[in-house]
Amino acid sequence: MQFECQWKNEKWMGEVTQCIPYGTHYEILIESRSLIIVLFGQTTAGNFACMPDFSAGCHLSDPLDVFWNTERLTYTIGMVDGITVAQALYHLAKSKLVEYC
Repeated sequence: MQFECQWKNEKWMGEVTQCIPYGTHYEILIESRSLIIVLFGQTTAGNFACMPDFSAGCHLSDPLDVFWNTERLTYTIGMVDGITVAQALYHLAKSKLVEYC
């Protein structure tokens, strides 16, 4: 699944090349400017994303809430990669490939 990302006047493409459901969480492989492995799931506090290669993770809102998730992810892993992950989750949720609370 391909998607477009934007920050200010800069645009780039991202692609979800793998999305594996494990029942309790998803493993998502995103190819863009970086190769990002995301573990996405739910806790009693809401949704979360962990990016093991970045040694980072954070709580998220509904995957369709791009504004909030972009804020959290860019703080956690940087501007370009945070925007990319937020957009990937949005497009996965919108296409119903990832279910969420």
